[in-house]
Amino acid sequence: MSAAASFAKKVFPLLDRVLVQRAEAITKTKGGIIIPENAQAKVLKATVIATGPGARNQQGEHVPLSVKVGDTVLLPEYGGTKVNLEEDKEFHLFRESDILAKIE
Repeated sequence: MSAAASFAKKVFPLLDRVLVQRAEAITKTKGGIIIPENAQAKVLKATVIATGPGARNQQGEHVPLSVKVGDTVLLPEYGGTKVNLEEDKEFHLFRESDILAKIE
């Protein structure tokens, strides 16, 4: 079981929230040049780790989310809530409506 999967068993997003783990930033070019941390671009791709049951409609029924665990998604540059329950892992909570696209 991966560390992300074990972490997801501890955190249960509510309603239409999605827990994601951002992809690693590129720290070295193909030519071997190391990119300093302050010059690295912000990574906008992430993997969905856990999802909530979905938002409720007017009748009180859950509307299912359009993303599921394991999907790769495109995130906005800013937003989301940073979650650190493990020292070396960083996760973010986003509302489903904040996610820009699903990447296949």
